[in-house]
Amino acid sequence: MSLAPYACDPARSRGRQHAEPDHTEGVSFVRQVHQRDRDRIVHSTAFRRLVYKTQVFLNHEGDLFRTRLTHSLEVAQLGRSIGRALGLNEDLIEAIALAHDLGHTPFGHAGQDALNECMAEHGGFEHNLQSLRVVDTLEERYPAFDGLNLSFETREGILKHCARRHAQEIEAREPGGIASRFLYGGQPSLEAQLCNLADGIAYNAHDIDDGVRSGLITFEQLREVPLFARYHDKVCAAHPSLQGRRLLYEIIRQLLSDQVYDVIDATRAALSTHRPQSVDAVRALPALVNFSPDGQAQTTQLKQFLFHNLYRHPQVMASTDWGRHVVQTLFAVYIDKPTEMPPAYARREDLPRAVADYLAGMTDRFASREYQRLRA
Repeated sequence: MSLAPYACDPARSRGRQHAEPDHTEGVSFVRQVHQRDRDRIVHSTAFRRLVYKTQVFLNHEGDLFRTRLTHSLEVAQLGRSIGRALGLNEDLIEAIALAHDLGHTPFGHAGQDALNECMAEHGGFEHNLQSLRVVDTLEERYPAFDGLNLSFETREGILKHCARRHAQEIEAREPGGIASRFLYGGQPSLEAQLCNLADGIAYNAHDIDDGVRSGLITFEQLREVPLFARYHDKVCAAHPSLQGRRLLYEIIRQLLSDQVYDVIDATRAALSTHRPQSVDAVRALPALVNFSPDGQAQTTQLKQFLFHNLYRHPQVMASTDWGRHVVQTLFAVYIDKPTEMPPAYARREDLPRAVADYLAGMTDRFASREYQRLRA
């Protein structure tokens, strides 16, 4: 499939931070730069750990609940579907989607918030920035450099959010690089914009599924949300005898499909209005990958429902409060006794950041085991 002029062309990539030898001589098939990025991410240690990191429900609470890994795969699938319709670089979309949560802590957002509080006097903690740190520094796979040495375009997409002070630090090391837009305005590539939106679409759909599966939210509650009620009534009219999980799956399937089409149509309209002819033109324009106004309003209502009825459900809060306690306890222990960490972390000069890196890399179950071991 040919790329649209506003897509990221791998032949025009801004390249990698560290030069690498050309291994294409005598090879019949050459992987382009973003395909190689995707492959490096999939083979990384941090990617494998995502299978045991919380999405909403702790890993041990059920075999069929989403984890950070399955969430990342769903984001990649949605991103590629939309990207193909828009003529974007699907390999780049997939690479960004698979890497966007590599820096997430154990125990979901509660773990992230706890670690940020622990690091308040040491530069704080942001999981998007940590994902970049993983691929730039923490992965140890190559003899000539730290990290995965990903392309500019993939790294740009991974860094979805960034506090100004961190953007200034990155800009000092990498002038005019991936953090510039947080200081001087502008947008990332369309592929990066799309991954950000696909992340939210995936959250809403799979959290409905997991919420109902867990018994914490019901069809009756969900029907209070106009977006869900519309698809519920539509599916029931077409399939009057449908019930249970088949009914839920069909509602979610249609909801997902229509959200995808809404994004495609709204983005096509924005592209038709602004007519960018290059990636640099995209970066100078407002965000172009969006829902329609109605689609955005309905999605926001659904997010608010899930926030109040699922993410703040007493059972979920009890689990996440425990996760927060585990992270805070481990941070204090490692600061007091660095030798409880592996030597590579214990020997680092910046001990608080070393502890944060070690904790952020843990899975839910490893953090739980460490907590039990150190509290014994």
